[in-house]
Amino acid sequence: MSRLFFITIALFYSLYLTAQDTDPNHIPCSKASAYRNPASLNNFHNPLTENYDLKYYRFDWYIDPADYYIKGSATPYFEVLTNEFKEIYFDLSNQLQVDSVLYHGLKINYSQPDQFVLKINFDVQIGIGTLDSLTIYYRGVPPAGGFGSFIQSKHGDNIPVIWTLSEPFGAQDWWPCKNGLDDKIDSIDVFVTSPDQYRCASNGILVDEIRPGPGLMRAHWKHRHPIAAYLVAIAVTDYTVYTDDVHLKDGTVMPMLNYVYPESLSKARKGTSDNVRVLEFFDSLFVDYPFKKEKYGHAQFGWGGGMEHQTMSYVTGFDWGLLAHELGHQWFGDHVTCGSWEDIWLNEGFATYLDGLSRERFFEPSYWYNWKFNLIKSITSRPDGSVWVANTDDVSRIFHSRLTYNKGAYLVHMLRWKLGDEIFFKSLRTYLNKKGGGFARVADLKGILEDVSGESLGEYFDDWFYGEGYPVYSVTWDSIHASPEQVLIRLDQTTSHTSVDFFEMPVPIRLQGEGKEMTVRLDNTSSGQVFTIEPGFKVEKVEFDPDLWLLAKSSVAPGAVLADREVPEYGIQCFPNPAHNDLVINVNSLKFKGLSWRIIDVSGKLILKGELNAPYQRINIAGLTAGAYRMLISDSQHVVSVHSFSRI
Repeated sequence: MSRLFFITIALFYSLYLTAQDTDPNHIPCSKASAYRNPASLNNFHNPLTENYDLKYYRFDWYIDPADYYIKGSATPYFEVLTNEFKEIYFDLSNQLQVDSVLYHGLKINYSQPDQFVLKINFDVQIGIGTLDSLTIYYRGVPPAGGFGSFIQSKHGDNIPVIWTLSEPFGAQDWWPCKNGLDDKIDSIDVFVTSPDQYRCASNGILVDEIRPGPGLMRAHWKHRHPIAAYLVAIAVTDYTVYTDDVHLKDGTVMPMLNYVYPESLSKARKGTSDNVRVLEFFDSLFVDYPFKKEKYGHAQFGWGGGMEHQTMSYVTGFDWGLLAHELGHQWFGDHVTCGSWEDIWLNEGFATYLDGLSRERFFEPSYWYNWKFNLIKSITSRPDGSVWVANTDDVSRIFHSRLTYNKGAYLVHMLRWKLGDEIFFKSLRTYLNKKGGGFARVADLKGILEDVSGESLGEYFDDWFYGEGYPVYSVTWDSIHASPEQVLIRLDQTTSHTSVDFFEMPVPIRLQGEGKEMTVRLDNTSSGQVFTIEPGFKVEKVEFDPDLWLLAKSSVAPGAVLADREVPEYGIQCFPNPAHNDLVINVNSLKFKGLSWRIIDVSGKLILKGELNAPYQRINIAGLTAGAYRMLISDSQHVVSVHSFSRI
């Protein structure tokens, strides 16, 4: 990626975040590490680290935000998973100098054979199932490509700040880790010593702050939940600290702990106070806030966006959308973490949708409508694009705003429409309970949704998650019938991309007339499907998807849909009626070429179809169940003949 791309994206998000708190054009957060040096992307998963399971880390660092430098130690506890275990590997940039490695109090050999590989050799073989530990002492200037993952900037009156942001692959830039999506650390302790005018924000509970020596402050943070490597974080500057109380549904009063720049204090207090309500709402809607025994909080940092570090999101500002999005990640992204960057939708699509849910809950309906409208506008601005990330080496594709965030959020929204609120939210609670504390893939979510709903969702995920594009609906309606309170609606669909031939979705249609209205849900399974509806009033207006449940483009027009009719020049006859085993189509002998026929049932479902290959054609209908049907005969553009018949 070019440096111009980095600058453009950063500018875009910084401009976005100056919008008002209730801006319906909200674009979700992006990730600073998307603009790191691409050379560091090759080692985001190291197969050499698969032979042990991480249990615990103790970090002990010295950080002076005025000095772009890290010095300290990391002590991992690990369980051996294989036999003949005589060496252990960690992901760590070789721009950081390892001073020594201590094992049971003794120095042991190590090397850095590759750009992001630390190899440590044991003098003895460690048995399978052994719980063991070692301490790595290191120091240096972390690599800084693009915005980096260990970042120094300034705020206020030229005050320095250092903060970290490791997603997706950046943890190895500043600490020896296991940098894949396959092994969460069960718990961590973080000790950070800094000059005493600064304070450190990190994961978990602040155990204490002590003065270990003149002019120094040492903070100890403790986190006792499984955590992915990219969610471990520290930030150090002259923070002002305050707490909001959060009242959870089980009666727990939990702190929302906020570390903010002094110059941002008034805006921060308003934003975090609003976010208390959102946290209480999510806690009531889903499972309990996953880290309620510790905290939730915010730490201000210097990048134009936000990052959902576990129990403490790092944010550039305090607008509603950004805070709600990062908060949503505590359930979707932190408690349950995507098991592959291919499936980043499980993090970002859901967090984006939770921002939308907060707007539906707390704002007037126009904000919720505009939020959906602008997502559809963004997604349909191009005809292509899959939510599934095929190339996880391309970080800009992983965190693509139109596809991962916006289209991903609409996939969640349409699942809600397809399944209904009760089943949808029950399914998500089941997913969070079953996969909480670990990793999940799209197949895991799909399986749980299917188990809870009893529906098969294979086609939905094939079309909407793996497929590209969106449907374009043409809605034609006709209320000119023997019964004035009956309307026929025909749904035709094309797709914006050839990867999907048809998006099978229930379609909401609003009918209006005589001062009345109703919304119907049409089970659309094929293009050209025709529905007969009796709303109880004469229909004067038909509206497609008035509440924006579907990701689609559409057009609506009145016109002849399905009433029995005939274009005289074709001279078409269809008999007998009722029919038993055969139905006969008779056409003007000069006009039959290019005509096709379809038989549909009363719901509009296609039953049989074919081409007319002679002016007199007999069609076998012995396989049809007894009931009412319609025969539609069409030329290349129009239905030219419609005949009702019964099969007996």
